[in-house]
Amino acid sequence: MSIATGIRSPYWWSGIGLAIGVSLVAGVAARWLGESLLGFDKSPISDIMLAILIGMVVANTIALPASVTTGLKFCASTILRVGIMLLGIRLSLLGAGRFTVVALPFVVTAIAIGLLTVGLLGRYLGLSRQLSGLIAVGTGICGCTAIVATAPLIKANEAEVSYSIACITVFGLAAMFFYPYVAHYLFATQPAFAGLFLGTSIHETAQVAGAGLMYEQQFNAPVALDIATVTKLVRNLCMIAVIPLVGVLYGVRGGDAGDRKVSWLSMVPWFIVGFALMSGLRTVGDMGERPFGFLDPALWDQFVAFTRGTAERFLLIAMAAVGLTSMLAGIIKIGPKPFILGLFAAFVIGGVSLTLIYAFADTLIQLVGIQQLAGQ
Repeated sequence: MSIATGIRSPYWWSGIGLAIGVSLVAGVAARWLGESLLGFDKSPISDIMLAILIGMVVANTIALPASVTTGLKFCASTILRVGIMLLGIRLSLLGAGRFTVVALPFVVTAIAIGLLTVGLLGRYLGLSRQLSGLIAVGTGICGCTAIVATAPLIKANEAEVSYSIACITVFGLAAMFFYPYVAHYLFATQPAFAGLFLGTSIHETAQVAGAGLMYEQQFNAPVALDIATVTKLVRNLCMIAVIPLVGVLYGVRGGDAGDRKVSWLSMVPWFIVGFALMSGLRTVGDMGERPFGFLDPALWDQFVAFTRGTAERFLLIAMAAVGLTSMLAGIIKIGPKPFILGLFAAFVIGGVSLTLIYAFADTLIQLVGIQQLAGQ
């Protein structure tokens, strides 16, 4: 269903309303559980985590109409991407550029090792080249988007696409809940390292955004969300170079790869461009004593704060929609071998990310000139 058609459908709006409702309930429940029930001054319970859990309970206990699901998917895709785009207001272009320089070597190394090792284990398990390739690219780059973009190139069938998306979903959701606490345990005084780990090792853009926001809220570390977001956007851009390589490594030998067209333009997500534009707006607005030469500084500060708040609200709604579209029945059907390969891929990417961070992150951050972020 297109957006234009959806706007005219009450069911489409019902899906959006359901996601908003779950996000509001999650926010209230998180505060009540943490402050009223447990007695904390600030709730230690994440509303992001509750939004996903409540959504999953609803989705797997109530048969939601397909017409409602289209609105939920709009929230989990378009609303999510608008939220990520608006996050660009948090960073100047210089800051975003420095984060990109730090993230790039970690992203490239993790992707390269993941592609090679996942392919070897997939062959050992007797899985098809196409299924192995989809799990590898989904784990290493950007989840379902990379899988859908790669499938035509390597002639993957619908079952292989479904299995790989199920693997990415289950392990990505587990990482989104678990990794923020692992990252805080390992890098409690170095939130930039925590953000680098989250952005490098979690699969989907939505999952990285959720984990980064969860870390920011629970541990009062905005830089973790900033660098996690930039790192994930760098991974997304790597589709342009990596997906042709996946076609060579995992495509059908001797087959005709030219009968299915791949849209290379679709591999440059619009929200990455939007993120850069918002960073540019912040950069220009912060120049001089008066933003843009004529605005009241207080008004500019209010605009920045409002935009940041809107971005976080959009991400919370998107996380509720992610929960509301996570069907456990589909995940259970994937069988043991793809599950094993997906688990192995997740561990490889996470392990490579941690190893590189411990070995090189501090040195690279100092070279780029943002060493103060390591201890913010």
